[in-house]
Amino acid sequence: MKIKICGLSREQDIDYVNEARPDYCGFVFAESKRKVSPAQAASLRRRLTEGITAVGVFVNAPIEDITALYRGGVIDIAQLHGNEDEAYIAHLKEASGDTPIQVIQVIKYREEESQRMTRINTNNNSLCHSLTHSIDYYLLDSGAGSGETFDWGLLNSLNIEKPWFLAGGINLDNIGQAMAVNPFGIDVSSGAETDGVKDREKILQLVAAIRKEKTV
Repeated sequence: MKIKICGLSREQDIDYVNEARPDYCGFVFAESKRKVSPAQAASLRRRLTEGITAVGVFVNAPIEDITALYRGGVIDIAQLHGNEDEAYIAHLKEASGDTPIQVIQVIKYREEESQRMTRINTNNNSLCHSLTHSIDYYLLDSGAGSGETFDWGLLNSLNIEKPWFLAGGINLDNIGQAMAVNPFGIDVSSGAETDGVKDREKILQLVAAIRKEKTV
């Protein structure tokens, strides 16, 4: 199981993840208290140790903004939280060059969404087939950075063909429950913070929880 620490915005945040060594880290380019500029992200990426995959978080961003960050080596993956459709994602991949950028598409898993997914799976169709074909990963979340959980037990009935991350209110108190639904990866942002900033000890403990799972 993988782990992603999202919303890094300070040099010490990078130092914390360099020490903890999560699989992924995230830079937010959408409107957020954790938003960074391309220049800030480039500086932070240069400080990031090799082997941690950098993800850029966007909401309906111009494709050229994303590809500039990708071609510049600032991000490795684009995480899309807006209304980006199949045509947008296909264009993004085409515009990103000979090695197309990988894409995480966020599914905001609210009550109405769970009902739609239940209907999809009742008809023996997968979540993958019902949404965007060309993405590489899904991320199931309760909303755009809301920090709230949803009923993770509902995920047990879904057939999700592609790797998927679980996000939304995951912290040290409930990471075991999040891991129990067996996602490809766990995505943590506010759960790795104290008073709104990244907390070294929490990051270390969250990553250790995932690493312990790998050894069981």
